Amino acid sequence: MTSTYVNYQIIASNLPRSIERVADQPLVSRETEYYQSRIADIKTIDDFMADERIYNYALKAHGLEDMAYAKAFIRKILEDRNADGEGFATRLSDARYGRFAAVFDFARFGETTTSFTRTQQGTVDLYMRQTLEEQAGEDDTGVRLALYFERNAASITNVFGILADEAIAQVVRTALGIPQEVAASDIDKQAAFLESRIDIADFQDPEKVAQFLQRFTALWELENANNLPANALLAPNAGFGISGDLLMQINSLRRGG
Repeated sequence: MTSTYVNYQIIASNLPRSIERVADQPLVSRETEYYQSRIADIKTIDDFMADERIYNYALKAHGLEDMAYAKAFIRKILEDRNADGEGFATRLSDARYGRFAAVFDFARFGETTTSFTRTQQGTVDLYMRQTLEEQAGEDDTGVRLALYFERNAASITNVFGILADEAIAQVVRTALGIPQEVAASDIDKQAAFLESRIDIADFQDPEKVAQFLQRFTALWELENANNLPANALLAPNAGFGISGDLLMQINSLRRGG
């Protein structure tokens, strides 16, 4: 059996070809063709929510497909936006909700929302990458985590950006050998500890990110003889990036919506 690092390298060393193989899969191809043919006709939040295939495709592209059931919650994310792009989504600990709301920002851009590249080809590109990562995780969760970290590393600007994303935090904790008692401590203590151990600017350097992931994959393999299920750290409804209070709020929204 090949190592986590080798499996990661096989995919990461030729990402365009890896993504091309995903795009050629019949189900992926079919859903992508539908999305591309219909997205420009979506003009409102109601349109978006009503078309199940568009809605599910968009959520999956942002790693939020497990939240598809929570339609009232997703609607609140899309509707609660001010002129500066701030709102409900940006107050949540999981940054994926903010990124999703920024792409499908009907509250600010109305009918023109789906005319932007980020909503059209940008979402398709995210869907392909997300699908690639999910499929890699079916064999080795560490590979999925490494690919996810590599994709998002450049967007990390401070240690709270690490702590806000459980998958990224898991990569960092593993690579740095952070004890469980530190991971379970007060968030400010965790932040101070991370600041003493890493230079965030390193995540802007692809070579340093590659070195960091080499360390992560080696230590992940040592620590995880029996890997967690592939979706355990990357599924929002698994408690990752979402508190118990928020889950209760979602249930309340579902009953109300």
